[in-house]
Amino acid sequence: METLRWKIRIVTLWLVAAEAMSAHMIMVTIDPVTMKLMLDWGATINATGWLFGAIWWLVPLWMLFVTITLKGSSNRWANFVGGIIGTLLGIYHFFMCGMPVSFIPQGPVPGPMAHHILLLGTAVVATALIIWYAWKYPKQEA
Repeated sequence: METLRWKIRIVTLWLVAAEAMSAHMIMVTIDPVTMKLMLDWGATINATGWLFGAIWWLVPLWMLFVTITLKGSSNRWANFVGGIIGTLLGIYHFFMCGMPVSFIPQGPVPGPMAHHILLLGTAVVATALIIWYAWKYPKQEA
């Protein structure tokens, strides 16, 4: 029973992360000024960049399936590594689009917006909690 509760928590956090990332992309494209900036910026991205973006967007959804199907330590490690990657990519995305830092290339958005901070912050917190729960994974599988 403890394993089932753990899996439900992890799946819920992956859903929160996926929804926050999706909502952020929708919110960015609703604003006409930001949409123009995104279109201009998107024209400079090559096919590899678009593929990376699509994979990054799909990883939380695939991790839902992984969490439900894998058992034991492989589930724990998959979520631990996935959580670390999701957290690092979320932080990178936050600084790329919102807060310019010298070693991260500037994205299309000139500065952080309230929805940007809220939604990407939510995704980062959700993936950080996944790391925590994966670390505290129940040692005995039912």
